Amino acid sequence: MKYRLILATTGCVLFITVMAGVSWVEAEPQDFSKVPVKGMVTMIDLGAKKCIPCKMMAPIMEKMEKVYRGKAAIVFIDVWENREQAGRFRISSIPTQIFFDPEGKEVYRHVGFMGEEAIIAYMKIMGVE
Repeated sequence: MKYRLILATTGCVLFITVMAGVSWVEAEPQDFSKVPVKGMVTMIDLGAKKCIPCKMMAPIMEKMEKVYRGKAAIVFIDVWENREQAGRFRISSIPTQIFFDPEGKEVYRHVGFMGEEAIIAYMKIMGVE
């Protein structure tokens, strides 16, 4: 069992060749042209709905979207469904989280599972309470 979990986790973090996306903000699930959101701190979580560490992050991302609604944009992109987004954001492993300032400049990138406390801490560093 432990061996299978390690293999599954490693498989999700290895280089990705098939990629895709869906936003926690349910506006236009396939339209990522406005991501990062100009004028607002944006956090993008690039992963896949079937990746184990990504699945572990899903409830955290949903909670963060509610907590930061109106203060920051929280977006999930499934790179197994929207391949072009993985190339656009230069993703080679999932999950990957990217934080952008209000001007749309990337300021921080993290690869792997990112817990709620770490997300909150980074949002504070970026001036979002």
